[in-house]
Amino acid sequence: MKKLSSLFKPETSGQIPATPRPDERRVQPRFTTQFRSTFSGNKQEGQGRTLDISAGGCKIESDMKVEPGSKFECRLHVPGLDWPLRIDEATVRWVDGKSFGIAFLRIAPEEFAKLKSVLSDLEGEG
Repeated sequence: MKKLSSLFKPETSGQIPATPRPDERRVQPRFTTQFRSTFSGNKQEGQGRTLDISAGGCKIESDMKVEPGSKFECRLHVPGLDWPLRIDEATVRWVDGKSFGIAFLRIAPEEFAKLKSVLSDLEGEG
């Protein structure tokens, strides 16, 4: 007869689950930042702070009220760039207090190349 303890596998702690959490929808890696950002559209202008960024969007903290589904132009004032990174069109995906997430819908190829360079620099710092 087998020992009772051999029927139970020991618990292993600290393992990373093989699959992402079901509520995690991000595909691209996201990097923590502290960039100043400005946005305009829908007869509104605002500014905020970009808290994190990926190739597909970013999280902004701002006093300006935005609604999910709102669309606007966004400029990210990245240290080291001569001009702000321009996102021609972004849409608000979610709002949580003073923070909101935007998805980049339209960005010029040269601006996207700058964004990829910024992300590469951020990855190198991490």
